[in-house]
Amino acid sequence: MNGFTSCPNKVHFMAHLGKRIFISTVAALMAIPAGASEIVHRTEYRVSLGILTIARAAFLTKIEDDKSYRVSGDISSAGLADLVTNISAKTSVDGVLRGDRLQASRYYLYYKSGKRARTYEVRYSNGNITSTTVKPPRRLPKNWVNVPASDMRSVLDPISGLIFPGDADVCAQKLPIYDGEMRMDLVLSPKGAQNFSTAGFSGKATVCSVRFVPRSGYKKGRSDIDYLSKSSRMEIWFAKSDTANVYAPVYVRIPTQYGPVTITAVKYGAS
Repeated sequence: MNGFTSCPNKVHFMAHLGKRIFISTVAALMAIPAGASEIVHRTEYRVSLGILTIARAAFLTKIEDDKSYRVSGDISSAGLADLVTNISAKTSVDGVLRGDRLQASRYYLYYKSGKRARTYEVRYSNGNITSTTVKPPRRLPKNWVNVPASDMRSVLDPISGLIFPGDADVCAQKLPIYDGEMRMDLVLSPKGAQNFSTAGFSGKATVCSVRFVPRSGYKKGRSDIDYLSKSSRMEIWFAKSDTANVYAPVYVRIPTQYGPVTITAVKYGAS
């Protein structure tokens, strides 16, 4: 099967992967807090499947004087993927700055693939999930893995979850992420360093290997989830923003059955 005839299958696969891993990871990349003198911060990313650009994203971070923050963004399909089906998302997170960390109070995602659309809203209190609203409600299959109460405690939102203070050991983390439907762990381990350069940044990036562990909130036996959970080739590169004194991702590689998906910063730390 050549690349053109398999493209609808690739995009269909990405539509499913996106809401959990793809969109959540892109959103997390954008959540770079501005420095003390900056209240507005814009970042842009390119998402590719192999050599093809399949999506673009733009996010805006605003931090108020009282240390509350809001990150909002738009993600849309692009290039050949946009000719096959339209995939788009609007997402936002509100919260407060506690020390060097971002602590969410509300996470929102509107996700549309073709004519189908769904919204997710999650409320947090001190890192615990207090409520989840999904519209329209999802019809769960018999082999659905329900999210137990134990998986709703000490959870990170998918936007702020990949931002670390400047003194953190970023590759020694297990990140408990919940996106309104799926509860997953991202287990990071060190993989060295690489040079990285883009608008607003040039220097060394810390490379972490990532192990994807699905815990609950998904259809058991799904091929894309199984494939990613068995892969050892997912990685995230973190760069340090000196103005904000945080580490945030600048490059992500997600292995899929149709080839690697890469998310690359085309602006980092540039307003």
